[in-house]
Amino acid sequence: MNERDKAILSDLKRFRVMRRDDICKIHFSNLKQPVKACNNVLKRLRRDGYVHAITDRNQYFYHHAEQQLKKDSAKIPHFLAILDVYLKLCEVEVPRVFDVEPKLSDKGTVEPDVFCIWRKAPFYIEVQRTNYSAKVFKTKMDRYETFFYGEEWHNEKWQPKNNKPVFPRVWVIGEGRYDVTGRPFHLMSTKEAKLN
Repeated sequence: MNERDKAILSDLKRFRVMRRDDICKIHFSNLKQPVKACNNVLKRLRRDGYVHAITDRNQYFYHHAEQQLKKDSAKIPHFLAILDVYLKLCEVEVPRVFDVEPKLSDKGTVEPDVFCIWRKAPFYIEVQRTNYSAKVFKTKMDRYETFFYGEEWHNEKWQPKNNKPVFPRVWVIGEGRYDVTGRPFHLMSTKEAKLN
């Protein structure tokens, strides 16, 4: 198994599911025939039992063999939306860190879809495929505020050394327009993940 194979498997674990074209874009774009090369590698990884394919779509979706994922899982569109955010960010600058569904605290507290460090700044990203009601959005942001005042985040390994701790910007990406004022942390909302 070569380094590119390992990188593909690592991405499949991180993103949970990827379209063939996404794998091609990330890992084969420097080749003369990226689609052909990608198909050959994925076919071999499938044959050797490292990945599974969801084949009932126009384009195959792939996931790591160690992860259980039903082909009709309601989580697939959500994970693909997270991957789309990653790809959009990469158009500007490849994130230094991009953790999908990080565990920051106890269940029921703050649960971002992504923690990333992008353009030298930390972000908690919420990827929305549907519009939140004002009440649901407020409840979600109240959890961030509780987390902010709890200061658990001060000890994260990514925090700058010998400097004041930095609370990540909370970035809501997707459908809906939300009140982003009145919070003790930087909160923003955009339709897509692209800031120039």
